[in-house]
Amino acid sequence: MIPGGGQPNMQQLLQQAQKMQQDLAAAQEELARTEVDGQAGGGLVKATVTGSGELRALVIDPGAVDPEDTETLADLVVAAVQAANENAQQLQQQKLGPLAQGLGGGMPGLPF
Repeated sequence: MIPGGGQPNMQQLLQQAQKMQQDLAAAQEELARTEVDGQAGGGLVKATVTGSGELRALVIDPGAVDPEDTETLADLVVAAVQAANENAQQLQQQKLGPLAQGLGGGMPGLPF
């Protein structure tokens, strides 16, 4: 109910909802183009993901490669990708969080 007893203007509400939807789509497109990094082992392994979480690049310093210990290298790769994904989630929160709140709270499929 609107203060003063008036009814909400449905056309205005629909326009606001459409604008929020357009803003959300634009933010999602920007996230898909934006790249963030994560690293492990003091920079021995670096992962780059998009703001939407897609792995784009993986750089492994030759010093991290030990044929006798591939398990440590695998752990470093996993840690670097996880760090990059955490950075991507923070970026999602920054870009989409305010839009999701404007739509009435969290959105299904998003991590917040």
